[in-house]
Amino acid sequence: MHIVIIGTAHPYRGGLAAFNERLATQFLDEGHKVEMYTFTLQYPSFLFPGKTQFTDAPAPARLDIKRRINSCNPLNWFSVGKEIRKKKPDLVVFAYWMSFMAPCFGTIARCIRRDKSIRCVGLVHNMIPHDPKAIDRFVPRYFVKAMEGFTTLSEAVIADINHFDHARKPKTWAPHPIYDHYGSRIPKVEARKQLGLDADGKYVLFFGFIRDYKGLDLLIDAFGDPRLQDMGVKLIVAGEFYGSPEPYLERIRSLDISDIVILHNDYIPDSQVNLYFCAADIVAQPYKNATQSGVTQVAFHFEVPMLVTNVGGLAEIVPDGKIGYVVPPEAQAITDALIDYYNGEREAAFTQALLEEKKKYTWNRMTTAVLQAAEKCKN
Repeated sequence: MHIVIIGTAHPYRGGLAAFNERLATQFLDEGHKVEMYTFTLQYPSFLFPGKTQFTDAPAPARLDIKRRINSCNPLNWFSVGKEIRKKKPDLVVFAYWMSFMAPCFGTIARCIRRDKSIRCVGLVHNMIPHDPKAIDRFVPRYFVKAMEGFTTLSEAVIADINHFDHARKPKTWAPHPIYDHYGSRIPKVEARKQLGLDADGKYVLFFGFIRDYKGLDLLIDAFGDPRLQDMGVKLIVAGEFYGSPEPYLERIRSLDISDIVILHNDYIPDSQVNLYFCAADIVAQPYKNATQSGVTQVAFHFEVPMLVTNVGGLAEIVPDGKIGYVVPPEAQAITDALIDYYNGEREAAFTQALLEEKKKYTWNRMTTAVLQAAEKCKN
């Protein structure tokens, strides 16, 4: 098939770009022709809470990435739609993640679908944002109506799409595949040496962009418990603040735990991701709400046990007591799980179980789900 993927990609950075690029690579490996259409302007700088939208890393090999889309220019949307329609691809996949993209993606799709032979499928990461605003109650409908079918990464997102899709278009889902492009697992002692950490220390990792819904404040409060402090457990926070860091820093100061919280608050380049995961004993995702998370799939790749909260789709992929913990989004529950992890010496058993569990999260399951959604559109 000739497949076009529309969404964020190099030179833009972040987990969504990484997902789209890895998806495109999988389609190529399966023998399809793939083109990627990404942005000349993704969104205005004042809407971007981080330091930069762009990566310094080289473009991924093999991928045909075209920068064509201006998310703020309606005239551009029509021209991009016309350009893609003229190429007559079999399938166009819209990698959707936020309401801001609904007008842009919805218009491009309507232009493409003037050719009835082209299928348009929405690959939806989030239908409703983690911190929804009034606009999120009606704008996504414009995108939903332009699609012929949908693929998601969790059943929770299908339910969200159904709020806007009264026609009940075809929907498939597959769990978020493992991010396996961040290098190989390395010995824990070597990773810690490169990060300047104690070889025999106890380290919990919080990784990724820091936003309110991710619950770092709950994790910090958990580390305020004297029991964790007495055990010598330390917290590594590796990721860029999307918003003011002051509330978190003040929380650390007020709990007097600056000596056990290690802050690496810059964007972590792909070349260093393996260091942080391989240095950690366990990865904590104390999210207050979620659909799914790419951090979980990086942990799977590096075979690091996880602590997640029972929100969204996180509990679906982390069997409680087998490869990690599923707890309520409460500081006390987080503390109790971490104490059990270290006192019960669970790492070896959890890691062994991860070797089997990770086999469920392959990229061919994701491509199969997308193609199944496209096939159902024909019926």
